[in-house]
Amino acid sequence: MLVHDDLMSLPKWYPVLHAYTFPTSFVTLTDEQLAILRRDDSADCISYPAIKELLATMRNELEDISGNCFAGVDCCSPTDTDRFRDKRGATYSANSTLLNLMHSDKVREAIREGKVTSICLRPFRRMQPAREFRLFITCGELVAMSQYHLTRHFRRLAGAREKYWNLAYDFVKVVRNLLPDENIVMDIYVSATGTIYIVDFNPWGEPTDPKMLIRWDRDWSKEIGIVLMEPPLPLSGDVNVSF
Repeated sequence: MLVHDDLMSLPKWYPVLHAYTFPTSFVTLTDEQLAILRRDDSADCISYPAIKELLATMRNELEDISGNCFAGVDCCSPTDTDRFRDKRGATYSANSTLLNLMHSDKVREAIREGKVTSICLRPFRRMQPAREFRLFITCGELVAMSQYHLTRHFRRLAGAREKYWNLAYDFVKVVRNLLPDENIVMDIYVSATGTIYIVDFNPWGEPTDPKMLIRWDRDWSKEIGIVLMEPPLPLSGDVNVSF
């Protein structure tokens, strides 16, 4: 029987919602391959025959992707790697794709916990941080929306908050009956033309990060709307700083 989090893994929701996300191919991992990737030395696993077979399968899938790809696993992506920091996770060859996954503590922990069945391959897309959002959906209705990246205030969002809220609100109405759960957190990307792509799903509540909503202990029965980082307040008057 599937547990709640299984329903939010990419191989589970993609068949139903593939029209609303990035095209993805799945390389199913064998028990032997998973056992090797579960080892402490998995970052040096390429010499194993079973992993060579995996790489051959990945090469076949990558031939259908024009240019770089972005790879993750069922429940997470390698966002904690140097390649993600430097190149947003873009890889080209099967070897570099697998090694990037194996250099991710998040991915390796998910494998050890038995949460991984597949490597998920998508065409790499350089997404603009200002157009990534986290949606908070309860009882099938969008109640709140936060900018995803909390690194700074995005000035371009201030004058377009109503536009982005309306796009997201209408999108949730279209897909609500296809969602893995009626209470769920959905990460999206809005293209320059206004097309919305589902990036990921997360469980409602802890440990999912509420982003600009700050805390889960709040009244979710009322529509909150879109919450963005405000511009920094200018300092005025005499400011004395001592150390």
